[in-house]
Amino acid sequence: MQVKTPDSKPTGLKDVGRRYSDKRRGHRMNSRVHVRAEWDAEGKRCAGEAFTRVVNPYGCMVVLKDSLALEHRLSLTNLATGSSNAAIVVWKGNPRPEGWEYGIELVAPDLDFWGLEL
Repeated sequence: MQVKTPDSKPTGLKDVGRRYSDKRRGHRMNSRVHVRAEWDAEGKRCAGEAFTRVVNPYGCMVVLKDSLALEHRLSLTNLATGSSNAAIVVWKGNPRPEGWEYGIELVAPDLDFWGLEL
């Protein structure tokens, strides 16, 4: 019995990195932006202030003390510019001493939301 194998070369690390970087929608930048997140939990309005670690035109990575579920909706305010935007938790990382890591996607982002050139 003969087994057919693909004619393509094995995928190298550079190829894998290129494949996943093509899926990103915008340039990411390490940036510390002071933000306030507000959300509803168990019928109460909750809020927390934090600093971003990474931003892009469509969202950020931030650490918040409170535990939120994936797809939780919130409002994110850039305290430097006063701009607010609806947002959603799209990634929950590891707990850190200062809180949980979150990937936050802005629902209808203004391209200048962060006040940075991205």
